[in-house]
Amino acid sequence: MKLAGLKSIENAHEDSVWAATWVPATEERPAFLLTGSLDETVKVWRADELDLVRTNTGHSLGVAAVAAHPSGIIAASSSLDSFVRVFDVDTNATIAVLEAPPSEVWGMQFEPKGTILAVAGGSSASVKLWDTASWRLISTLSIPRPEAPKPSDKTSSKKFVLSVAWSPNGKRLACGSMDGTICVFDVDRSKLLHQLEGHNMPVRSLVFSPVDPRVLFSGSDDGHVNMHDAEGKTLVGSMSGHTSWVLSVDASPDGGAIATGSSDRTVRLWDLKMRAAIQTMSNHNDQVWSVAFRPPGGTGVRAGRLASVSDDKSVSLYDYS
Repeated sequence: MKLAGLKSIENAHEDSVWAATWVPATEERPAFLLTGSLDETVKVWRADELDLVRTNTGHSLGVAAVAAHPSGIIAASSSLDSFVRVFDVDTNATIAVLEAPPSEVWGMQFEPKGTILAVAGGSSASVKLWDTASWRLISTLSIPRPEAPKPSDKTSSKKFVLSVAWSPNGKRLACGSMDGTICVFDVDRSKLLHQLEGHNMPVRSLVFSPVDPRVLFSGSDDGHVNMHDAEGKTLVGSMSGHTSWVLSVDASPDGGAIATGSSDRTVRLWDLKMRAAIQTMSNHNDQVWSVAFRPPGGTGVRAGRLASVSDDKSVSLYDYS
């Protein structure tokens, strides 16, 4: 398995690019890449040429996260203005604007079947679940704060939720917090199952393995990528190699590799059998905020693709094989 650089767009946005995700292919068109930036826009790109299809406006502050519905028809962008904008990918028509004050909005992801949008609620210490048929808030999953904090204990204020990830079967939802803990919820029962230990600094990115719903990967400011058994509560392994914060982690569709982006300005590819980094891409010259593998599917699509975005305002595309 390896990455090969295909194309980079310098100044793809007018400010730092914090978010990237793939919009699945539909019967009418191939997959698109979505990027979100501090320049307050979301851009839609053609998958192989990185040709700009459209620039979406609608936020009054920078875009912190983007998420695509599994149908490929709608997507969502969350902003530092605390709004989530849901829009039609092909027309940019606004479908819904979601707000749950005093909750901010950070990472978000659609449930694999597309019925729920989960949004990390920042300092509200919760994950908000929105029904995608009515766009009503249907549940708030609260992160338990430490019991009886001591006056010197600063962790009580650190239950700040940054990241979310759904298991492939949609039964579990994991969220990562500023204090390094990861909570795993049974979504049907709105019940906290357990907390996963292993990081002591912010967990900015989470992803479940597409081939094993028990395996959860986490990237943290401590520089490590951890593998957890999300059902058995155990730390399966910890991989190091980045020299600074791990800002993003994504799993390849075949389940054999993960990619990470870091504030050390690199993208790394990790072989999960070896549990080691096997390749480092150094084409960005600032923090790499997001990495995203293209989902399988679409007419005539055989090649794997990975995208990365950075504080350097650029978007890069790689072949994954």
